[in-house]
Amino acid sequence: MVKRRKTTILLIAVALLAFYYMQIQTSIPGVLPELEWNKEEAPPITDLHPYVLEQKNKLVSRAKEQKISIIITDGFRSHEEQTRLYNQGRTTDGSIVTNARAGESYHNYGLAIDFALQLEDGTVIWDMEYDGNRNGKSDWMEVVAIAKDLGFHWGGDWTGFPDYPHLQIDFGLTIRELQRGERPPLDPETRE
Repeated sequence: MVKRRKTTILLIAVALLAFYYMQIQTSIPGVLPELEWNKEEAPPITDLHPYVLEQKNKLVSRAKEQKISIIITDGFRSHEEQTRLYNQGRTTDGSIVTNARAGESYHNYGLAIDFALQLEDGTVIWDMEYDGNRNGKSDWMEVVAIAKDLGFHWGGDWTGFPDYPHLQIDFGLTIRELQRGERPPLDPETRE
């Protein structure tokens, strides 16, 4: 009986230590004091990161040099907009377009853009096979190659839920780090 009680106490102690460790990792307000990196509130993000904006403009320009017209269909996205998109196909009409909730998308941190092809008549298309410049290559994939050359990661490379219009520059930061308030440097020369 005493041995069983000691084992129970030991298991409870291990469970409490595991719970404490998890709290340190996530720093839930009100449960434990805020961690050092969480003491200062991160500045609000309201637009694309300056370096991402610069690379986006280069992407549009380089695509144009290849006689491919693209349009940026999305850039910075507020938490409200992210929630609306996440709900699409779940609680509102339409098809599911994202698995990212508010705060879980690089768009929410100004580090991602979405693009589409634009025809001469202004029509916007998401056709990955279209060869408008008639060089025997998919215009879409030519844009992706230019984007990768500029340092973007392409959502079409994702295995779980490919996002073909999506391009991001994450500076080596994870969503979790961004949620904790870490931000990429503003100076492009110091980027990872």
